[in-house]
Amino acid sequence: MAGLAAAAAGLRDGTRTLRQRGFTLMELLVTATVLMVLASATVPIMKNAIQRQKELELRRDLREMRMAIDAFRADAQAQKIKAPPVEANFCPESLEQLIEGVAATGSASRKIKYLRRIPLDPFTGRPEWGMRSSSDDPTSTSWGGGHVFDVYSLAQGNGMNGAPYKEW
Repeated sequence: MAGLAAAAAGLRDGTRTLRQRGFTLMELLVTATVLMVLASATVPIMKNAIQRQKELELRRDLREMRMAIDAFRADAQAQKIKAPPVEANFCPESLEQLIEGVAATGSASRKIKYLRRIPLDPFTGRPEWGMRSSSDDPTSTSWGGGHVFDVYSLAQGNGMNGAPYKEW
């Protein structure tokens, strides 16, 4: 009871007692400042993490399509599928042909498929890719027609490594 009386007396005097709790304005300002510094440090880190994730996805998608083109060429050379014309250099006519499939040699109904779908470019958000034929210059950024020998991204800008996405 004596403690309550002392606390009540402390309230009347305007002095703090042990039972009163709370933060001073200075403590709140210091805490807010520390939180703002931490938040400002994490924003660039998160921005880089998102770009890094998109770049990893782009590399994975390009590798998947290039491996499908290579598998098509290997099967055409091994005569497991009907080979495209000689000028096509055993390359598929389009990316869609890799999805639709090609008739297997010796079977009228069996088709060999190389892709389930054309992946979305993580930077453009569309399933559209630049293509090169075997007769195009390796650094060409325009489709010369013919058969698909290579694919590249149509995204503008450079990667975190400094190389343009079109050159990946």
